[in-house]
Amino acid sequence: MEEDETLRGGTERAEVESCATRGLGRQISVSEFLCHCCYDILINPTTLNCGHSFCRHCLALWWVSSKKNECPECREKWEGFPKVNILLRDVIEKLFSDAIEQRKEDIQQDSDVARSLATFQKYGNEQMPTVRSTGRINPRGGFFSGVLTALTCVAVVLLGYHWSSREFEDDLLVHKPVAKWTAEEVILWLEQLGPWASHYKERFLLEKVNGRLLLTLTEEDFTKEPYSVENSNHRRAIMAELECVKTLGVKPPQNLWEYKAVNPGKSLFLLYALKSSPRLSMLYLYLFDYTEAFLPFIHTICPMQDKYEDAVTKLLDLKDPSWRQWREFTVKYLFLPYQLIAEFAWDWLDVHYWTSRFIIVNAMLLSVLELVSFWRLWSRRELKTIPHKMWSHFWKVSTQGLFVAIFWPFIPQFVCNCLFYWALYFNPVINIDLVVTEVRRLETQVQ
Repeated sequence: MEEDETLRGGTERAEVESCATRGLGRQISVSEFLCHCCYDILINPTTLNCGHSFCRHCLALWWVSSKKNECPECREKWEGFPKVNILLRDVIEKLFSDAIEQRKEDIQQDSDVARSLATFQKYGNEQMPTVRSTGRINPRGGFFSGVLTALTCVAVVLLGYHWSSREFEDDLLVHKPVAKWTAEEVILWLEQLGPWASHYKERFLLEKVNGRLLLTLTEEDFTKEPYSVENSNHRRAIMAELECVKTLGVKPPQNLWEYKAVNPGKSLFLLYALKSSPRLSMLYLYLFDYTEAFLPFIHTICPMQDKYEDAVTKLLDLKDPSWRQWREFTVKYLFLPYQLIAEFAWDWLDVHYWTSRFIIVNAMLLSVLELVSFWRLWSRRELKTIPHKMWSHFWKVSTQGLFVAIFWPFIPQFVCNCLFYWALYFNPVINIDLVVTEVRRLETQVQ
């Protein structure tokens, strides 16, 4: 009996709700639920920040045509990505189900509407914040990035101060004429040739070899007393560096900081160019800086069979690369350009311990970002847009390079140093944050 009464009660409530809905439908007309774009009944009503609601496909058509994030009616900009007003949608579909069904059939037959909705949704996927499956934004990414940014700022200031003070010591020889070198500066030049040179340090000190005397020494003098450089490879390395000193009149740069002191503009250009456009940068080195920069670069990352046991002689008398070197370089150049930079930095670990590691980590992060970009193009079937994107990138890089070349003489040296250290030590932190964001976005899309 109780079950029968419960069923009758439920049936009566359903009939009452149905009657109330029919009565409400008669009181409310379709004109009160019109979209102010198409002036027809709202389909998937989307409410903006300003409070106005439009059909979702109408909003998509408006956005595709105008490319403006603003309300079609009041022109107030909307933030985030508009969502369907579920409550309003359910009410309209319950009140005017027949009109809604007919309207949906008409919309589905319009190909322009389908394309606009797809484009609008793709834009929304790019703008949506990274969330976990619970739907909450993960705040750890911002905190993680902030901590690393603060630590890196401190590191940049300390390193900048350290190396700016060091320029008055080691980097002085790249500007001071060799004929004015003191005996201590000759020893400093000798020590920078490699760890092996420490064996001959005391002999040069005893003879008080200064810059003028150094210029008069020949290979035959080094074979005799008091120098007695018996190792032919060491003797050859000393003579090769001495010939460079005689030709230039100063000490040639032998590490990153000395190269920066001699070529401040070029070092800053290469640092940014190899990061943002490695393929174009290597092509530039090949076309315009073949002997000084490209040959040492390719012989370092794609070495020939070592003929000498001592690594000091590796980069002396560089010749044109062999076909095997060109083949290895071309494959990496096309598919893994940042690996070439990492391999070059790895070869300089003994000279620039921490800086080389920063460069290697940054190269790995940039490789990940490039792979993610290609994966996104492939998953969206947009590979056909690659030539257009490459041309846009080339035009952007060329324009920026021309702009910097024009205004370079007017840029203070302090600003150049800040940009230099920023590119070396701050960019890896930015790229860490970008990689974390991309990985979380991929996880969200998979879920």
